[in-house]
Amino acid sequence: MAGGVASTPRGPAAIRGLPVRPPAAARAPIRRLPPATIERIAAGEVVEGPASIVKELVENSIDAGATEVEVLLEGGGLERIAVSDDGAGIPLTELDLAVQRHATSKLSDPADLARISSLGFRGEALAAIAQVSRLRLVSRPPDAASAHGIALDGGRVVERFEAGRAVGTTVEVRDVFYNTPARRKFLRSPAAEQVDVLATVERIYLAHPDLALSVRSGSDEVARYPRAAKLEEAATWVYGPDFVTAQFSVRSAAGEPVGFHGVLARPTVSRGTSVGIQLSVNGRAIVSRTLSQAVRTAYQDYLPRTRFPVGAIRLSLDPARVDVNVHPTKREVRIQGERELADTLRRAIRIALVGGSQVADLVRSRRPVTEGPQGTGRERAPLVAAARPLRPAPSGQQTRLVEPGPAPRIAGTGRHPALSLLGSLFRLYWVAESDGDLVLVDQHAASERVLYDELRATGRLGRQELMDPVRLPLTPRQRSAWATNQELLRSAGFTIRPFGGDQVRVESVPSYRGRRAEARSLPALLDELADGGRPTVPEGLAERVAASVACHAAVRAGDAISAEELGRILEALYRTESPAYACPHGRPVLVRLSRSRLDGWFLRRGT
Repeated sequence: MAGGVASTPRGPAAIRGLPVRPPAAARAPIRRLPPATIERIAAGEVVEGPASIVKELVENSIDAGATEVEVLLEGGGLERIAVSDDGAGIPLTELDLAVQRHATSKLSDPADLARISSLGFRGEALAAIAQVSRLRLVSRPPDAASAHGIALDGGRVVERFEAGRAVGTTVEVRDVFYNTPARRKFLRSPAAEQVDVLATVERIYLAHPDLALSVRSGSDEVARYPRAAKLEEAATWVYGPDFVTAQFSVRSAAGEPVGFHGVLARPTVSRGTSVGIQLSVNGRAIVSRTLSQAVRTAYQDYLPRTRFPVGAIRLSLDPARVDVNVHPTKREVRIQGERELADTLRRAIRIALVGGSQVADLVRSRRPVTEGPQGTGRERAPLVAAARPLRPAPSGQQTRLVEPGPAPRIAGTGRHPALSLLGSLFRLYWVAESDGDLVLVDQHAASERVLYDELRATGRLGRQELMDPVRLPLTPRQRSAWATNQELLRSAGFTIRPFGGDQVRVESVPSYRGRRAEARSLPALLDELADGGRPTVPEGLAERVAASVACHAAVRAGDAISAEELGRILEALYRTESPAYACPHGRPVLVRLSRSRLDGWFLRRGT
C-alpha cells in the first residue's frame, strides 16, 4: 500500500465486524502412516487398560477349552498381569503366528463371519497387547513333551525358549503402555484398576458359570469363583449372601426362537447404577442399553427411579442373528430383532416378579419386634407420632398416651422458614407449620444433606467405637472397593479390619450428633463406591463418593427420632451455605403446601 499504510481486510465479514479467518496453512500431502504408528493405533482400539487385557486373555482361554483360569495382578495390573489356563495350548510351530495381527484359528472361511460362535476371532488381541507392553507367552499342547515360549518387547520378538509347565497356556504382560506414555497417564490408581479387573472377571464368570476363575494380587487371593452347576449358584458368589434370599429365576418358554435364563433379585436388593445388570449372548458378556432398559422397565412400580435391579441374564441366539463385529473390543453387539427380544424379556421378568412370593419384598426391620394388639408380632408404627417422646404412665396403671407439650420450634432465617414441628408420618416425613402453611420434612434427606456438607467441608465425620464389632462377608468387588477407598472410609468414621477369608470386622461406624450409622450398611456402601459413588450427583467423583457415605450414615427412613433431634438436624441444615432444600442426589428436603391450596382441596374459599 502506498505511503506505508497497512491494508485492511475487506469484504462482508470485515464490514459486519466478524473475525476474519486467517489464511489456510499449506496443504500436507496424503501419505501412508509408518507401520509402527499403525500398530499402536490399532492396539489402542483393543487395549484400554488392565481390565481389557484380562478380558481378551481369559476369553482366549475359554476358546481354548479351559476349565480353570487364574489371573495374577501386580500393581493392579499396571506392573504385571499373568493369565494361566488348562486349555488346549498352542503348538510350537504356531507361536510366532499367535502374536501377529489377523492370525487366528477361529475363522477358516469368509462365510464364518456371518455365524461367529467363538469369543475371539479377529486375531488382534495378543498382537495389540504385545505392541504396548512386554509380553511373554508360554504354552504346551497335550501332545508336547514340554512347553515352549516367545517373548516380545513393544511388538518385537526378543526371545524364543523352552520351559516346563502343565498342558495349557500362560500369558504374562508387564509394564502396560510403557512405550505410549500419553496413554499410560490416563490409567488410574492400582486399586481402582484392580476393581475394574474384578468387574470384568465377574461378567465373564456369569456368562460361563462352569468356568473356575481366581484372581490374585501378589501373594493374596482377592477373588475365587468356583465352577457352578447353575447360574443361580454363580450369581450368589458374585452378588453376595443377601442375593440368596432375594433371588428368583426367569426362563424363556419352550419352543421360542430365543432362549434365555436369568436370575434376578427382588426389589429388596438393588443398586444405584445399572452395572448390577449383567448380560451375555452365546457366552459373550455384552453391554446393551435396550436389553438393560427392558430389565429395568420390568421393575417399574417396584423400584424408585434412582435404583436399579441386580442380576444376570444369559441369552442363547442363532449366531446368524448376532453381529459381534461392530466394536473393536466386542463389548457391544448388534442383535437382529433386539426390540422384540427386549419386549419378550421384559414380559417374562414381570410375570416372574409379580407372580412369585412377595415375602422377600418386605423390608426386614433391624429393630426389636414388639407385640401388636392381637399378638401378631408386628412392629407397631403409628401413622402420626407425638412430637415429643411419650411419657410412661405412673407405675401400676394401664399404659396410655400422654398429651405432648408445646410443639418444638425451629427459628427461621432470611433464607429458611421458621417451623413448628407437629409430629412424624411413617417415621420418615415430619409435619410442621410455618406462617400458616403446612411444611413436610424428609428426615433422611435433611440428615443426608447435613452429613454431605460436613464431609465436603472437613473431609471427616465423627466415629463411634462398637462394643461388639460386627463381622460381615464381602464380595471380591466389595473388598476391592474397600481397598480403593480405605482412607475415605476411615475419615468418614469406619474402622474396618480383615477377619479371614471373605469376612471383615467393623469396629467403628460414622457418628454425627449422637446418631451412628448401621455397620451392616457397609456392603451396600461399598457397592456404590465400586460404581464410582452416587450417579445422580452431578459433580465430580469426590462429591459422588461423599454423597454415598452421607446417605449410609444418615438418619434413615423408619428410624424413630425425637422432635428435638430433628430440630438439631434442621438447625445445622439452616447454617449451611449450600442449598438446603435438596439432598445431594436431588430429593427435596422440605415441601411447603400453602394454606390456600389446602383450603381449595376442601372447597373452602376465602376462609
